[in-house]
Amino acid sequence: MAAYQYRVMLPGGIERQGALDAPDMRQAVVQLRRGSGVILDLRESSGRSIKASRANAKSTAAAANVLGELSVLLRAGLPLDRALTLAIGNVEPTSLARLFVPVLEQVREGRALSDALESSPALFGPTAIAMTEAGEASGHLADALARLAEMMERAQELRRLAITSMIYPIALIIIAVAVVLLMLLFVVPQFEGVMGANMDRLPAASVAMLQASRSLREQGWLLVPVLAAAFFGLKTLASRPGIGERLDAILLRLPLFGPLIQRFETARFARTLGALVEGQVSLPNAMMLAQRTIGNRHMGQAMEAIVAGVREGEGLSAPLAAAHILPDLAIGFIRTGEESSELGMMLNRLADVLDRDVRVRLERLVAILTPLITVVLAAFVTGIVASIMTAILGFNDMALAQ
Repeated sequence: MAAYQYRVMLPGGIERQGALDAPDMRQAVVQLRRGSGVILDLRESSGRSIKASRANAKSTAAAANVLGELSVLLRAGLPLDRALTLAIGNVEPTSLARLFVPVLEQVREGRALSDALESSPALFGPTAIAMTEAGEASGHLADALARLAEMMERAQELRRLAITSMIYPIALIIIAVAVVLLMLLFVVPQFEGVMGANMDRLPAASVAMLQASRSLREQGWLLVPVLAAAFFGLKTLASRPGIGERLDAILLRLPLFGPLIQRFETARFARTLGALVEGQVSLPNAMMLAQRTIGNRHMGQAMEAIVAGVREGEGLSAPLAAAHILPDLAIGFIRTGEESSELGMMLNRLADVLDRDVRVRLERLVAILTPLITVVLAAFVTGIVASIMTAILGFNDMALAQ
C-alpha cells in the first residue's frame, strides 16, 4: 500500500483535498472516481504526481484525432469499444498508439469512457474528462467528443502558430550573436599586435573594442556558468508565490508583447470555457477548469477570485470587467452571451476573433523584430569595423606626418 495526496472537484463545484491509501496510482484513481469528482491533482506522498508527465505536441495532436474519429464512429452507430479500437488503430506511429491502449482496456472492462480517460492524465486533462462525463450524462457523447476534439485542435494550432512565428526572429538573434562573437574572437585579434603597442594613441572606441575582445578571449569561459546560474536563479525566483505573479503582470504591460500575451491567454480560456458550457458542464465547474488553462499567473490569480464569485451565484461579465484582465472586446462578447443565454456560442466566437487578432499581431511583431534585429547586428559589425579602420587610418596619418 502507498499513501496518496489528492485534490478533486466535486459536482457542486467544491474543491476538496485529502489523503488516501491504495495499492497503486490506478487504484487510487478508481477510489476517487467513486466519489463522482473530477481529479485535479493526485500524487504519492513521495512527490510523484499524475500531472508530472505532460503530453508533447505529437501525443496531444494524436489525442485530438482519436477523439474526433471516435465522435464520427459513435454517430455512425458503432459500439464504444469497437469505435475506440478503430480510432486507436489509425494512430501512427505504433509507439504513439500504445499510449491509448490502457484507455481501450478499461472501456472493454466496462468502465465509462470518462473514467478510462482519467487513468491517462498525460493525454487527457480535467477539461477533457469533465466534457466527456457531461456528454455521457446527457446522452450526447458524440457531440461532446466532437467539441472537445475541435477545442484541442484549435489550441494546438494557436500554440504552433506562436512557436512558428518566433522561429525566424530567434534565428536572427542567434546569428547576430554568433557574428559579433566571431568578430571579437577571431577578426579583432588579427589587428591587436599592431594596435596593442600604441594603445595610448588609439581612439576610445578602438581601445574599448580591443579590451572587449581580450576580456572575451581570456574570461569568456566564465559566461557559461554565469548565464546558467542567472537563468536558474531567475527561474527559481519566478516560481516563488507572489514574485511570479508580479513578473507576469509586468509582461502584460510590455508594448507589443503584453497585448499579444493577453489575447493569446484569453483566446485559450474562452475556447475552453465555451466548449465546456456547450457541453453542459455547470458554469462554476467550467470556470474552474477553464481557469487552469491560463498560463499567465497574474491573470490566473485574478480569475480565481472571479471563479469563487461565480460559485456563489454572481454573474461573469461584471467581475471580469472590474478585474481588468481581459480585453474590452472579450467583456462585450461575454456580456452579450449572458444577456442572450448563449454564453457558450459567444465564447467560441470570441475565441475565433481573438485567434485572428493573435495571428495579425504575431505577423506585425515579426515584421518589426526582423528589421530591428538586422539593424542592430549591422550597427555592431559596423562599429567594430569602424574602430579598426579608424585606428589604422590614424597610424597612416602619423606615418605620413613623420
